[in-house]
Amino acid sequence: MNIDTTGIEYIVKKVMAEIDCAEEGGKPLKDGELGIFNDMENAIDAAFIAQKSFMRASMAFRSKIIAAMRAEMLKKENMEMICQMAVEETGMGNYEHKLLKHELAATKTPGVEDLVADAFTGDDGLTLIEQSPFGVIGAVSPSTNPSETIICNGIGMLAGGNTVVFAPHPSAKKTSALVVKLLNKAILEAGGPENLIVTTVKPTIDSANTMFASPKITMLCATGGPGVVKSVLQSGKKAIGAGAGNPPALVDETADIEKAGKDIIDGCCFDNNLPCIAEKEVVVVEQVADYLIFNMKKNGAYELKDAQKIKELEELVIPGGRLSRDYVGRSAKVILKGIGIEVDDSVRVVIIETSKDHIFAVEELMMPILAIVRVKDVAEGIDLAVSLEHGNRHTAIMHSTNINNLTEMAKRVQTTIFVKNGPSYAGIGVGGEGYTTFTIAGPTGEGLTSAKTFTRKRRCVLVGGFTIK
Repeated sequence: MNIDTTGIEYIVKKVMAEIDCAEEGGKPLKDGELGIFNDMENAIDAAFIAQKSFMRASMAFRSKIIAAMRAEMLKKENMEMICQMAVEETGMGNYEHKLLKHELAATKTPGVEDLVADAFTGDDGLTLIEQSPFGVIGAVSPSTNPSETIICNGIGMLAGGNTVVFAPHPSAKKTSALVVKLLNKAILEAGGPENLIVTTVKPTIDSANTMFASPKITMLCATGGPGVVKSVLQSGKKAIGAGAGNPPALVDETADIEKAGKDIIDGCCFDNNLPCIAEKEVVVVEQVADYLIFNMKKNGAYELKDAQKIKELEELVIPGGRLSRDYVGRSAKVILKGIGIEVDDSVRVVIIETSKDHIFAVEELMMPILAIVRVKDVAEGIDLAVSLEHGNRHTAIMHSTNINNLTEMAKRVQTTIFVKNGPSYAGIGVGGEGYTTFTIAGPTGEGLTSAKTFTRKRRCVLVGGFTIK
């Protein structure tokens, strides 16, 4: 994608200043304007009222609205403004990859076509199975993928006939508010009703808890860390939890090592390693380890070998054993500068050989630091990869040309996404087949969510009629 950054930063600063101004006194310029409310209860009430009429909308009307939402998000000026704002507001990720993720969400998220009916006919009549809305869905969205998650869930939830109340991460509130405003603008221009998608101007833990507890919210969906997933699971409502991952990339001796080296670096540095699908550690069979490292360095990896510098890096990014938000989603260049190492922009990932229990291998860092652990053979590699994945059932990657090895790894690791011989992002439709989502529900088992995830199956039975057999 050709990117013209001229004027984008000025526009972003202007929009962010307008949002700041709207927050003065704790009120937006007009409460409820384009789905942005000062109070969570008012937002929920508005979405509840909107859903009562929207549930009667035809599938053709839903399709029209979703097409308008996609078109609005794909406008060049909107894409550039939103993605630049996400980087500036959160301090995480990189602009070019956010553009790619944003476009992916707008184009490859399934709509009403995902809602496929089923039927049974016979001597006793007709039984119809259809996907019906839950009602009002409360959705938590993260700072790592703010626009992508709102676009993706907004399309899927509305396709299912629901309305949605978003509780965005506070560190991405301006980006999230802008996306909600633009989506509502598109819906209104397409002839749709107000408040199909709503949020609050100042999201807080208290406002999220209000959403969790509201009797008008019939389903909750949390995209984020284990804490927020635990909260929605304890709500007593139907809950979808899309939690953390620690995806291992396993490389055996049969792999195309040159391709594996490039794919792993490409996947690891995607949006500075923010996506939970991205390679977080590498497990490699000893026989091919040196050649893999050579090819990783050839494709933009910087190998850190000095023990003192490795220790400094640990203290920089995981001080006291807790992940430093100052370096989550930052570039390899910025991270290395933090320990006094200057590199150019060609360096995309920091690679370090570690033991299997090193914190860089065990913890999900969400930054382009990649631990490499050697094993004697593929059996030991599968054991270790499964262990490092921690049972998150999120994502795993394997490079191999041995079908038996690939099959054994797939059965053992039990992840929602398993990418064979490609970069991790192939698992969400970038260079791989299939639709996309930014809510990957491993903890609650829905997997790659789509419109049908946000509906419930209903059975309608007509006895003794409507048969033409």
